[in-house]
Amino acid sequence: MNHPAAPVLPAVPVQVQPVYVPFDRPEQDADRLAEQLRFWRRSVSKHKGSALGLAAAIALVTMLVVYSIQPTYRSTATLMLESNKSKVVGIEEVYSSMSSNREYYQTQAEILKSEELARRIVSKMKLVDHPVMDPRQQQDSGFSIKKLVPASWFGDDDSEKFTPEKLQAAVVGRFKRELTIELVRNSQLIKISYESPDKEFAANAANWVADGFIEADMDARLAMTQKAGAWLTERLTGLRKKLEESERALQQFRERERIIDAKGVAQSGASRQLEQLSEGLVSARQKRAEAEAAYQQVQSAQKSKLDIESIPAIQKSSLYAQLKGVETAAESKLADAAKKYGPDHPKRQTADAEFRAARENTKRQIDTIVTSITKEYELARAQESSVERALAQSKGDILGMNRKEYELGVLEREVASNKSLYEMFTTRMKETNVAGDLQSPIARVVDPAVVRAAPYSPKKVRIIGIAAVVGLILGIMLALLLEYLDNTIKTAEDVDTKLRQSMLGQLPRIKGKVEAGDLQIAFIKDKDPGFSEEIRSIRTGVMLSSIDAPHKVLLVTSSIPGEGKTSVATNIALALGQVRKVCLIDADMRRPTVAKVLGVNSNSKGLANLVSGSDPTSECMHFNKELGIHIIPSGVVPPNPLELLSSIRFAEAMKWLEESFDVVIIDSPPLQLVSDPLILAQYAHSVIYVVKADSTPYQVARGGLDRLREAKAHILGVVINQIDREKADRYYGYGKYSAYGYGKKYSYSSGYSSTKA
Repeated sequence: MNHPAAPVLPAVPVQVQPVYVPFDRPEQDADRLAEQLRFWRRSVSKHKGSALGLAAAIALVTMLVVYSIQPTYRSTATLMLESNKSKVVGIEEVYSSMSSNREYYQTQAEILKSEELARRIVSKMKLVDHPVMDPRQQQDSGFSIKKLVPASWFGDDDSEKFTPEKLQAAVVGRFKRELTIELVRNSQLIKISYESPDKEFAANAANWVADGFIEADMDARLAMTQKAGAWLTERLTGLRKKLEESERALQQFRERERIIDAKGVAQSGASRQLEQLSEGLVSARQKRAEAEAAYQQVQSAQKSKLDIESIPAIQKSSLYAQLKGVETAAESKLADAAKKYGPDHPKRQTADAEFRAARENTKRQIDTIVTSITKEYELARAQESSVERALAQSKGDILGMNRKEYELGVLEREVASNKSLYEMFTTRMKETNVAGDLQSPIARVVDPAVVRAAPYSPKKVRIIGIAAVVGLILGIMLALLLEYLDNTIKTAEDVDTKLRQSMLGQLPRIKGKVEAGDLQIAFIKDKDPGFSEEIRSIRTGVMLSSIDAPHKVLLVTSSIPGEGKTSVATNIALALGQVRKVCLIDADMRRPTVAKVLGVNSNSKGLANLVSGSDPTSECMHFNKELGIHIIPSGVVPPNPLELLSSIRFAEAMKWLEESFDVVIIDSPPLQLVSDPLILAQYAHSVIYVVKADSTPYQVARGGLDRLREAKAHILGVVINQIDREKADRYYGYGKYSAYGYGKKYSYSSGYSSTKA
């Protein structure tokens, strides 16, 4: 076969590739949920062996621990509290009674759990020396971590020295820990449960607590009764003395004041006397006023030299009326005699003498009346003063009597109070003595504790089952954690979501023994039908992507060494060589491998010689008839390959190769180690990025792809290499639809024609 003519290398500018827009498919919430569920299923399926192993290990360890634990027995005694409550008649009392009952029952439950009751039972039953409770007898029994390590690790490891106080406290503390008190809802019942390794001791302890609670309550009430009785006796002695003193003081006061019945004789006599004196004073004052009025008239008439007979006080006198009658009669007789007789007539003279005598007598009697009026006035004044003095004396006597009555009342009330208090204390003391003799128990045992045949704990089957379930859950969580921590690329979804790039192909790992160089030409040798079919799929993807704008130059690169980019490049070149004129270039000048695996002499001239112009094209390009492709090895390794690839002559050589061949495939170095792929990407129409399945972290691969995008490279797609087909079938379900699945079913081979398109 004639090689193409040597190129004329004019100055050709570097070809600028079109800008690539990253592929990003929007997903709906349902799709994301389905993908998440698939991820969980794959993760659990992938690590189900580890999850089941962890669950089995935890269940086994739990079983060993559970069966090594000493069983515990539980017995329960039921106690009914007696509630002595009065009847309720109102709705408010109903609610208050319910609240007080709850508080009462809760109080009794706390008393059942009290340390005092536990100490009472421990002392009464002598549990300090009981083999079940004695900590000194328990030191050598049961499981202890001290048995697994040397005694020197714990310092003074001899048996602990228990003082009586520490021993008592230890037994009481354990007794309280193993005791459980439970109130039965909406009832007066309390359940007393006790747990112990000894089933008989558990039953006895529950009954001891019930009986001890009742006895402790009765003892407490008896002690309170006795204490109250002693206090009442002491108080009665003082009250008796105080009552005697108050009665003695009352009697002394009566004798000293000579009081027989203050509220009878004395009080009634003084009241009557005061009333009579008040009435006499009113009468005396009235008489004195009348006498004073008459006296004032007389005095006024005398001072005015008036006719004293004209004053009312004289005219009202009965004596004056008689005298005036006599005088009037004498005057009438004189008038009659004067009419009949002359002045010298004896009868007239007699009548005249009688009239003058009557007149004189009247004057004398008037003087007597005036004197009597004065005396009556003075007597009335004296009588009024006397009554006033008697009334004042009577009032003073009554006031004194009231003071004595007040003092007497105070003494009587004190006597009555002391007497009432004394009688009340005497009655209460008698009631206390009777109550001390007749006491009703606070509770009664409804259902005594009995010995249980089956242990209460541990629930071996339940605990082992729970441990297995927990172990399985932990295993699933561990599987999910491992899968989340696994940052490698495994599926097309990983390429889509993590690398934000489209999938070009998935190459399975070839099973069995593979000789050196066979992997790079596996497509021709048909080492694995699935592998060959995937190479054909990649070829189809490359050809379909270049219908409108042919992608003549393909760059194959990867992130790091060992991902199989050279194998992918050579097999794609072999697949395209069946339908196109292909040239494969080994641009990895630092670690060239293409010449060796494709049967070209490693010392042959190649790309470095072609670009430098030191050798003709015919010596730098090699045609393999068996493979049907042209090969340009790396040639002599230059000291600085990056400068060679960046030169104008390399651009001119790529231009000539693009014109001379249908497809030019470049095998480049790993992108994370050197920058050669970024330079080569400027001459390539498309880039195929190779990622090793379950090996390359997606962050590394995504970093390499981002660098290519920044260099304006057109990335055709990602090829996942060396997929474990069994794992993929088992975990990801690819076997049914994958290309190598079809290859197995239909037995595809490499029987394609080598006719160039």
